[in-house]
Amino acid sequence: MGKKGVLLVNLGTPDSPEVKDVRKYLDQFLMDERVIDVNAFNRTLLVKGIIVPFRSPKTSKLYKEIWDENGSPLLYYSKIQAALVQEKLGDEYHVELAMRYQNPSIQSALDKMKAGLVESIKVIPLFPQYASASSGSVIQSVMEIVSKWTTIPPVSFVNSFHDNELMLEVFAENAKKYQPETYDHVLFSFHGLPERQLLKCDHTGNYCLKKDNCCETLNDTNKFCYSAQGHDTARLLAEKLNISRENYTVCFQSRLGKEPWVQPYTTDVLKKLAAEGKKRLLVFSPAFVADCLETLYEITVEYHEEFKALGGEHVQLVESLNDHPKFIDAIAEMAVS
Repeated sequence: MGKKGVLLVNLGTPDSPEVKDVRKYLDQFLMDERVIDVNAFNRTLLVKGIIVPFRSPKTSKLYKEIWDENGSPLLYYSKIQAALVQEKLGDEYHVELAMRYQNPSIQSALDKMKAGLVESIKVIPLFPQYASASSGSVIQSVMEIVSKWTTIPPVSFVNSFHDNELMLEVFAENAKKYQPETYDHVLFSFHGLPERQLLKCDHTGNYCLKKDNCCETLNDTNKFCYSAQGHDTARLLAEKLNISRENYTVCFQSRLGKEPWVQPYTTDVLKKLAAEGKKRLLVFSPAFVADCLETLYEITVEYHEEFKALGGEHVQLVESLNDHPKFIDAIAEMAVS
């Protein structure tokens, strides 16, 4: 019998922090029809004519701030995760790592599995909460590639793992070292999405952004909603850490453009908390399984400086899952289930 294939896929990272590589990364990322979900002509005009030329030099400077001797932190930790999952699962499994954008590519990872004659493929997009622009894009890409094979082995996908117990335990353990009870407020800051992408996931057409607090409770109508899954992750983490509802806020960072994105925006929450006299904030970023630009720079540097300028004292990031043994166990369990 052949080995069982396990494909781990994270978002991606430039090959280097230099402008030319950042430009290639942003171009591939933002030209994805699920990321900027407008018609092809407008997407091309927006991405190639405006966003990539203007953002690449700025984004390059930010990547240079977090790039270290190991290269991209996201790729570094993702490689470790894949290697540790391979070690955990043993010789009966063939584990590959891919990035949705840039390298190692999904195509190259699947080619290795095909050459290795795997008997099945389990695809695990490394995004705890489902979104069309992340997990959905990975699933579509894998299906497009494998659909062209003459012989297609059984292929299955992990849709999301926003409530995975081991994942929650890691975030809680990482937080306890900072003594959450000593902070004035806790933020669960998720990567943002345009509101229109949430609306597209509401197949009833009369629930998303039409019901008060529509994301606060996970139910049959919003069970695949990124925001609702994020709120559920935050609720579960707060319960583990005995954080009362009035002492934490779910918010969304990394907004791009002027159209409405999922709210509240993290920057607005910082202003509100500073105005209320809050001084010390503890911040989780539970949409990421490895530290990256959004955690190591956007939260640790930008939000910290912004909050201090508003009169606050400190913004403390709770580090991501990275190479924590329990998260490796979580991935392994998903791989064999």
